[in-house]
This record gives sequence, structure tokens and C-alpha cells, in this order.
Amino acid sequence: MTWRQAFGEVVRSGLKIEETRLEPLLALRAAAGLAIVVGAALWLASPAYAASAALGAYSAGGATFQRSWRPRKVVALGTGVALALSTFVGYLAAGRLVTFLPLLALWAFAAGMAWAVGSTAGIIAATTVGSMLVTITLPTSAGRALEHAGVIALGGVIQAMLILLFPIRRWGAHRDALADALAAVADYARRLRHDPTAPFDPAPLMTARDAAAVTPSQARTRPPALHGPRGLAERIRPVIAALADPAVGAPAEGPGRDRARELLDAAADVLDAAARSIRHGTPAEVRPETMDALRVDEEHEVLEGPARQAAERLVELLGEALEIAGSGCPPGRTPMPRGPAGAEFLERPTMLRLVPVVVRAVRRELRPDSPVFRHAVRLAAVATLGYLIAARLPLGHGYWAPLASVLVMRPDFHRTYARAVARLAGTVAGVALATGVVRALDPDPYVSGALTVLAAGVSYTLNRTGYAYTQCFTAAYVVFLLGMGGQAWEQTVPERVVLTLLGGALAMLAYLVFPAWETPRLQGRLADWLAANGRYAAAVLRDYAEPTREHHADMRRALLGSREAHAAWQEAYDRARREPVRPRGLTSREAEEAQDALKGFGRAAMLMESHLPRADGRSVPEAERFAEALETDTAKAAVAVRERRNPDWGRVEEALHAWQDAAAGNGSPVVRREAELQKRALEDLATAVSRTPLERDVGSAREDQRVRATLAAAGDGSPRAHRDG
Repeated sequence: MTWRQAFGEVVRSGLKIEETRLEPLLALRAAAGLAIVVGAALWLASPAYAASAALGAYSAGGATFQRSWRPRKVVALGTGVALALSTFVGYLAAGRLVTFLPLLALWAFAAGMAWAVGSTAGIIAATTVGSMLVTITLPTSAGRALEHAGVIALGGVIQAMLILLFPIRRWGAHRDALADALAAVADYARRLRHDPTAPFDPAPLMTARDAAAVTPSQARTRPPALHGPRGLAERIRPVIAALADPAVGAPAEGPGRDRARELLDAAADVLDAAARSIRHGTPAEVRPETMDALRVDEEHEVLEGPARQAAERLVELLGEALEIAGSGCPPGRTPMPRGPAGAEFLERPTMLRLVPVVVRAVRRELRPDSPVFRHAVRLAAVATLGYLIAARLPLGHGYWAPLASVLVMRPDFHRTYARAVARLAGTVAGVALATGVVRALDPDPYVSGALTVLAAGVSYTLNRTGYAYTQCFTAAYVVFLLGMGGQAWEQTVPERVVLTLLGGALAMLAYLVFPAWETPRLQGRLADWLAANGRYAAAVLRDYAEPTREHHADMRRALLGSREAHAAWQEAYDRARREPVRPRGLTSREAEEAQDALKGFGRAAMLMESHLPRADGRSVPEAERFAEALETDTAKAAVAVRERRNPDWGRVEEALHAWQDAAAGNGSPVVRREAELQKRALEDLATAVSRTPLERDVGSAREDQRVRATLAAAGDGSPRAHRDG
């Protein structure tokens, strides 16, 4: 992308309205927690204490809307404690710049490194930096600082208590994650009816697996239906893909294809019914026509060979899904899946055991080329620089500038710039709205407190519609909050707009000075995905060559590794397409061709998985040798791709020829067919990435010419131009 295109995309993303499901009951509960602490502080103490209490309650309530698989009350309580700690420690060092600035830089750096654990940890950690910047101006002594810290922590405690006393959709996020995974496989089945080689995005399955990891205490209270169906979706996906594929499943035309479409439609209906059952905790009905389609008539079944095997396996798996979808459980409860009561579960570490996990995650990111490390350095630099600049300006509330920077900054270019645009737009709209309300009502502290709670409640409600719209009411909330403390709107409104603009500009400038572009790292991400796909395909072949429990476990681990590498590539690829950086190593067309080749390679391995024999199957040594060659060549090819050398598939070709020569009676011809498709996909990958340095320079020049020609034809800034760029 050019800079002009990138800025256009940034503005559109920053102001985009996200079409997500609102959660007004959760917003009402969080706003009630804010109302309790603000009202109590105004009645029993002073507006200054009310401001501290509002900070803790508002931030703790907002944290519960972040994506986290831990209980919301734990998130709220942890946020309140972290805010209180940052407030007290910040005040102890706030007397002199020589002590406060190093503390602020260190705290901001640690907050940036929190992204190594996850986005939720990073966002909550950023709010603690904001707390340090804001609330150190309120207390007048160490004792008062401790009191303010206690009041802030109390806000988190109140939010946690309300969550405990008034639960809303227990396990709701976990139910949604599992239901989304089943619904994604159902949608995949419907798309396969019309496109037998349709792609599948494994992200819902990865999210469902992440949600399935629970602590021992959560495992004791988790609804049984949240344990088994995820594995069911995993097993159904390769079976429906094998059934739909004309090369290894149903024929491309004729009665066999019609029967395959009928089974795929039935699979989609059953999976959708199971998804509804799990999402709402109630039984679901399946259409009678679907039940009829799932009856396999031994005499009149038109499918034959591998297609019939896939159909029978699909009917068997859908029978398990029907037990979930058609269970007669009473409302509010979920059906018990098959398996022993004490079945194993994916374990999530408790808060105490999380410490070494966090340390390891942070240690992995402590390297100069890490986006998380670079984000932490930018955050520390901008927080301290913004604080110094704002302190020199003839404006009050100078902390708003570094606060705006800290809250909009993210580890990648696009989200940082989009949030900066959204924050400025939301702040201008919010302060304009709040100014009109204040001028019309001239509220006293209690009315200002009520307006504060109202603005916060609307902000919570719009939490998932887009940052600009949430920020609009957050800005109004701040104006009302300061008005409750006696600050006139004539002072706060211009200051907030100017300082927010300054903070956003600092955040943007910091990324330009010390960027973490994804474009130069695409080649490494592609190499990681290639190596992971090779390990997965080799593990499938070993399980086919000699079916054992150990080989099956290895295959499952390799599949998860392949998905993680694919997700890392996809995230890097999407970010790179939005960056105003010229292609380095891979042009956009080469990256797209390599991506398609690796998707085809992974799909062939998935189809192999659907034809794995039973545990008592016979050994196929040729498949074992092909697996060894495949893993060796893909590992070496990954190194070659990373070093911009041409990959070589000599061992794969020799092993495949040996398998074909010894084909008589040695394994399934369908699996050998998939092995040939894998080799073809690897050759397509080599074609995409194998170029001499001169050819690469010519390719980059042609890429630039193609983009300019597209822009000239479609008009600069059009959606088509953005896709091609």
C-alpha cells in the first residue's frame, strides 16, 4: 500500500461500526457497580474520592468486556488491585521527576510486555499506566495516597461482588465459542455442497479449544456439554471434506453427487441444532427430513468405495451430535456427552501457577525484532516524553496527552493508527455532547455523578461496536466526572481535545520512528507454516502406516502446531497488506500463491486423516518412508525459504516413486492419491518462491506497476485498489 491508501484504510477502520451482539444486561450491571461506588464516595467522603472510586469501578467494569476465559469476577478484582497498586506506587515516586519518570518508563515498558501473555493482559496493563498518570495528582500525602488506592481497589471489589450476586449467562463466552465452532463446520458443509474444494478457516476451532482450557475449580462446575462436542467438530470436518471431494469421495456428477449433497445438508442441519442447543442450554429439534437423510440403506445406497466409507463415518459422528441436539434436558441444563465422568480436560493454570507461564512468555519476546518488545519500548518512550511535553504546556490536566498515547498504542501499525483516529473523533464528539448537556443543565456534583454513570453505561453498551463510538461516551464520562469535582467545562473541553490530538500524534510518530513492520517477516512466517505443515502431514502418514495411540497423539499435536503457524502467517499477512511498506522478499502475488499452495498441502493431509485405518490396521512401510522424506524435505525447505534459496523435494519424489512401484496391496490408493496432491502442492510452492535475485527485483517492479495500473483503472482509494495493494 501507498501511504495515501494506508491512511484511507486507517480512517475507515477507525470509524467502522462493528456489527456485533450487544450485551445491555452486562452493561447495566457494570454501570450499577460504578453508581454504587460513586454515590457512596460522594455521600461519605468528597468528589476527589468519588473520582478515584469511579476510576477503579469504571476500569474494572470495562475489563470484564474483554475476551478472557477466566471468570469475570476474577478479571474485575485483578484489574482493581492492579490499578490501586499503580496509583500508590506512582504517588510515592511522584514528588520529583528524577524518581517519577524512571518509574513511569519502567511501568509502561512492563505494560507493553504484557502483550506477550495476550491482548486482554496488554489492555488491562495499559489502564494501570493511565491510572498512574491520572490519580497521582489527587492525594496530598502518602496516607491519602493509600486511601485513594484502597478506594480504587474497592471499585474492583464492588464489580466482582455484583458479578457474583447477579450472574448473567454463566459460561456464556465458553458456550458461544463452542457453538461458533459447530456452526462454522455446519457452514463448511453447506459450502461444500456447491464447491467441493471450499476452504475452511480453523479460527473458530482454535478459539473453542482455547475456551475449553479450564482451571481445576472451573472443571468442577463446567456444564458437561462444553466438554465433548469440540472434538466432535474436529472429527466431522475432514470426513465431510473427503465425502465432497470428487478426487477421493463422491463422483463429480450423477446420483452419487446428489446423495453427497443430501448428506452434507443433513450434517449442516444437525450441527446447527447442536450449536443452538449448546448456546442456549436447551434441547433442539431436528427436522424429520434430516433424520430420513441420515438413514443408510445397505441395498440402495448409491455411494461406493471411499465415498461410502466417508458417508458411513459421517452418519456415525452425526449420531453423536444428535444426542446433543435432541437431548431432552430441562431448560438451563446441558446434556452429558459420552465418556467417563472423570474424563481429562485441558488445564489452564491458576493465578499463582500463571506466574512462571508469564515469565516464560515475556522472556521469549525479549529480543530486538519482537513486535511486543518494540511496542514496550515505544510505550515507555511515549509515556515519558508525553508527560514531559504536557508538563511544559500552559494547559491543565497535562496527563491526558500521554494517557491518550498509552491507550491507543498497539503492537502493530494498523490498529495503532486506526485507534488514534477513532479516539480523536470520539473525543471531539463526546466533549461536544457533554458540553451541550452541561451548559443546558448546569449540574451540581450529584447530578454530575448521575450523568457520569449514564455516560459510562452507554459506553459499556457500545463496547463492541467500535472504538470511536465507545470513546465518544468515555469522553463525555470524563467531562462529567471532572465536573463532579468542580472543574468547569470551559477549562476541560479545549484541553482534552488539544491534548488528545497531541497524544495521538505522539503514538503515530513513535511507530514511524521505531516500527515493527510485518512485511519483512512474511518470509519467516511462511517458512514456519511450511515446516509445521510438513510435521502434520508426516504425523498423519505415520498414523496411517502404523496406527497406534502414540502416533495418533503425535498427529493431534502436529495439527495444533500447524494451525498455530497458519494463524501466525494469516495475521502477519493481513497486517502486511495494510502497511505502507514495499514488498521485501515476497511480493503480494507471490505471498498469495505460496499461501494457496500451502493451503492445498494442508488440505491433502486433512483428507488423509479422514481415511486413517482402525487401530488394528496393517502396517504400510512405504507410507512411513514417505513421511520421513516429507518431514525432512519440508524442514530443509523452510530453511531455504527463510534464507531466500530454492527449495528441493528430491527425497519426497524418490519416496513417492518407491511407494507407487510397490503399490500392489500396500495401503489405500486414496491415501497415495493425496500424497501425490501433496507433492504437487509443494511444487506449486517452489514455483511461487523460487526466484533469482534479479527475478525478484523484476517481480517487485512489476508488482508496483500492476498496483499503479489498477489504481488508474479503478480510481485511487477504491475497495478494489485496496485489495490489489
